[in-house]
Amino acid sequence: MSADRSSAPPDTGYDNRKRWQALGVGLVAAFMTLLDVSIVNVAVPSMDRALHATPSDLQWVLSGYALTFGLVLVPAGRFGDARGRRNAFVLGVALFTVTSALAGIARSPEWLVVARLLQGAAAGIVNPQVSGLIQQLFRGAERGRAFGLLGATIGISTAVGPLLGGLLIQLGGEEHGWRWVFFVNVPVGIVAVLLAWRLLPTRPTGQQDRHRLDPVGVLLLGVGVTLVLLPLVQREQWQTPWKWALIPAGLAVLVAFGLWERWYARHRPPLFDLRLLGLRSYLLGALIALVYFGGFTAIFFIFTLYLQNGLGYSALVAGLAITPFALGSAAASALGGRVVNRYGRPLVAIGLLVVVVGLAATVWILRDSPTHSVPLLTAGPLLLAGLGSGLVIAPNQTLTLSEVPVPPAGSGAGMLQTGQRIGSAAGIAAVGSLFFSSLSGSRGDWATAFRHALLLATGIIVLALVAAVVDISLGRRRRA
Repeated sequence: MSADRSSAPPDTGYDNRKRWQALGVGLVAAFMTLLDVSIVNVAVPSMDRALHATPSDLQWVLSGYALTFGLVLVPAGRFGDARGRRNAFVLGVALFTVTSALAGIARSPEWLVVARLLQGAAAGIVNPQVSGLIQQLFRGAERGRAFGLLGATIGISTAVGPLLGGLLIQLGGEEHGWRWVFFVNVPVGIVAVLLAWRLLPTRPTGQQDRHRLDPVGVLLLGVGVTLVLLPLVQREQWQTPWKWALIPAGLAVLVAFGLWERWYARHRPPLFDLRLLGLRSYLLGALIALVYFGGFTAIFFIFTLYLQNGLGYSALVAGLAITPFALGSAAASALGGRVVNRYGRPLVAIGLLVVVVGLAATVWILRDSPTHSVPLLTAGPLLLAGLGSGLVIAPNQTLTLSEVPVPPAGSGAGMLQTGQRIGSAAGIAAVGSLFFSSLSGSRGDWATAFRHALLLATGIIVLALVAAVVDISLGRRRRA
């Protein structure tokens, strides 16, 4: 029997063991940076007591990380493509480690906000290198397995953040336990830097790309993403309705970015290769990711508020309540990564359908506004939703990047993750706004507010399911 060339290990000078070790280092760093998106939510009350922060300060601690994270993803991915992923990865992890320590020793709200902004930028440097590394070191079924592990990392880190945060606060104490949320990154980051320098490849392919890194493109993309994200992450603090005018302004700047990139590509390698949008797998996969993250991440935001503020559960119990989703996501991600090349986009559609069923079951269970045993009542439906999520994130990422060539893999992955960050911010803004408006309209009925917001999050995920079905239909029509 002849070997399948598409599944053969790429000619990277790496043996099989070293490739998987390099991936392991990348996944640990990705887990650490993505965990900090959600782990800080449960630490906000402790930060407030310790630093006497204003609501605006706390909002920036939470949302500033996501803002700078999203800003640097594409430029960092392009830098890794051009100058070597090891250099970019080590720089990002080292900066993340230092800024985590600075956040942990913060003596004022302003200090903590600046540390979080820099920490988010460091996370944005790290993450596209991991996706680019998988593109570089793996092929065929092995690439699906590698992306399955990455998808499990994304799903677990997002869902387990409140649980780990609650544990650390319990161990460190209510007053200063929040500092351990940041300090825990320091030893992990130091080990990751040392191992990455030893294990990761220095260049993507061939010689380093000596061309400039498109500073005008970086500026246009940065301004566009900032204008889109700012009114979303500051929705509670900026009361003026004029803030929403920044979103169309940001979209106009992003159109200008696209026109510039088209012109720039005629002369030098662009920041983002627009030809990737001509790949149906990439375009529709990125759309599914953007919409799904809009519903997926908002669930944990409103569920934590409902349990802690509405029902009076501790941060630890609130984290434990979300654990079934994390466990289901981890189990299904490993399976999804193995079988995605066999089933393709229908696997993603099945996963989305299972998520919708699990969330609808959660809404139905809470229909009578129970006040006791809510974590137990929702464990089964959230486990089901987590199983579905595991069949969405990893397989969709594998399929979206499957036709992306290795040279622009980092910037392609960076743009994909930028869409995920924008989707997350938009989803939390929309679902959170409905949650709070329902809460005031129902005179403090937290269960009703949660059900209404969860229905909106479920509807957003239904839109992702529609996009997946469209992709399947177009694929079948093309084959016919």
